Amino acid sequence: LSNAGVTITDIDYINAHGTSTPINDASETKAIKAVFGEHAYNVPVSSTKSMVGHSLGASGSLEAIVCINSINDGVLHPTINQDEPDPDCDLDYIPNVAREVEVNVTLSNSFGFGGQNACLIIKKFM
Repeated sequence: LSNAGVTITDIDYINAHGTSTPINDASETKAIKAVFGEHAYNVPVSSTKSMVGHSLGASGSLEAIVCINSINDGVLHPTINQDEPDPDCDLDYIPNVAREVEVNVTLSNSFGFGGQNACLIIKKFM
């Protein structure tokens, strides 16, 4: 966040790595809460993988495109098939229905096998 020159309150949307596996999703939720504190409950989060599956090496690129489209279109895609949320995953995961909202700054989490992880912040060009 500091390298991108933004604060937690600047983030309008988080594209979660979100593999829909209990350990990964609970761990990612815990990490978001550790970084964002109570503000984590105010930031919409969704998982592209809920709609397209895990595209492995292409996931980061695909999810960056999703973030750019969210900024351009003002639409956050939902986490589909989220009918019974895990109690450990209690953030605003945009369940099942897209949401229209102004988006200026996004955060995309990408976690790879073997601990190769990255978080990408994309800002609207002003």
